[in-house]
Amino acid sequence: MCGRFAQYQPREAYLTAFSEAESDIPYDPMPIERFNVAPGTKVLLLNQRDGSLHLDPVFWGYGPEWWDKAPLINARSETAASGRMFKPLWNHGRAIVPADGWFEWKRAEDKKQPYFIHSRSDEPLYFAAIGKAPYDRPHEKEGFVIVTAASDKGMVDIHDRRPLVLTAEAALAWMSEETSPARATEIAHDGAVQEKEFIWHPVTSKVGSIKNQGKELIEKISDPLL
Repeated sequence: MCGRFAQYQPREAYLTAFSEAESDIPYDPMPIERFNVAPGTKVLLLNQRDGSLHLDPVFWGYGPEWWDKAPLINARSETAASGRMFKPLWNHGRAIVPADGWFEWKRAEDKKQPYFIHSRSDEPLYFAAIGKAPYDRPHEKEGFVIVTAASDKGMVDIHDRRPLVLTAEAALAWMSEETSPARATEIAHDGAVQEKEFIWHPVTSKVGSIKNQGKELIEKISDPLL
């Protein structure tokens, strides 16, 4: 799953890969500096509407009017395209969460140790997301969810689910208004970044509190519990 992630670089760092696409995003060189992004907060979400890319602050979580529980924050890539809850979002609300990495907790008995997972090359990551479009018209508790995939190989030791990370090319196609739902399913499979492209390290347990937001949350510690 994905319950916390980091989005701290300047917007331009995430947008460089889409420089050839039509964009309506104003230049902003200031770093975002969110080292501990949590559900229930507004997150900068990359999406396409009217043929142009946009970057909008959108609520991380989704719960339609008939949903009487806490908003969901993730959707499984294996079932989102066909399920009652997420099919409309898959069809008409595909978007991208630009990120620098995400956190997972390794657990054993009464211990749990957070890890920060990021690109081996330190390049930006593009999480597949689906939500209630259009994103320039906020809907209370009907924002977006991050699409997840099954972990494989070494990463399953950290957690059995992970965000569906797409290549920049796949991310652009995922967001395209011309991409059919069926084609989006193919992109989710063929455009996914493989586990071998990620590395991870243990970090401070302070990431467990959303009150903590400093850069120290992503730095490697030398004395992990697990």
